[in-house]
Amino acid sequence: MLPLERQKKILDLLTVKKVLKITELTEELGISVDTLRRDINLLASAGKIEKIYGGIKLADRFGESSMDERMVNHLEEKERIARKCSEWIQDGDCIYIDSGSTTYQIAKYIKDKKNLTVITCSVPVIQELMDTDAELIIIGGKIRKEEQSVVAFDYIFNFHELNVRKAFICCSGITVERGISDYNLEEAVTRKKMIELSKEVIVAADSTKFGKDVTVAIAPLERIDTIVTDAHVDRSFLTKFKKTGTNLVIAD
Repeated sequence: MLPLERQKKILDLLTVKKVLKITELTEELGISVDTLRRDINLLASAGKIEKIYGGIKLADRFGESSMDERMVNHLEEKERIARKCSEWIQDGDCIYIDSGSTTYQIAKYIKDKKNLTVITCSVPVIQELMDTDAELIIIGGKIRKEEQSVVAFDYIFNFHELNVRKAFICCSGITVERGISDYNLEEAVTRKKMIELSKEVIVAADSTKFGKDVTVAIAPLERIDTIVTDAHVDRSFLTKFKKTGTNLVIAD
């Protein structure tokens, strides 16, 4: 494995398990302590990791940005994406709204829908729709405080009885070759299950997510009906998506 490949592997492992011991890394990578220390020194000097006693952790500002940051970053684009997504939602629908700064915006545009059932793992979505007529169902499980979301584990499997017509999913990475991906394993498990249960899957993602394949694979493109993004997406993706079965929609 080349040094750059090893270093990427180290970062990928840290996005799943926030702290890693030196012994864990040497076993996982099959390299000597001296080789590992050279990789660690390079990553630390680049500000991507921090050394701690007996191991390493991600630098505070590396990897997935916080929910509070994402709520304000590219806000105009996310609002346009959410407004376009809301056009898929009809009175009487049973829908799933994912946790995420873009999917959260969808809740703002569906408050006047009639007989709507909204399933979600997002605390902000629940708060946004609390005073509306929508029937709200939140997935039970562990609270992930930094994402303001619930990660479901076994609780989600009781949702087979629900007729989920449309799932609005967010992600951290999109490529034609690998589909959609995310940084957190627990969030990815929930998304995979809701994609499996839903009749139609719509991914809401701003243009910065394209061309990235991050830690945890969620689903290949053949499982995604539509991706809604903003007008800043690299135009080369428009050509690439024409060769797939996934509809790429630009929110204007």
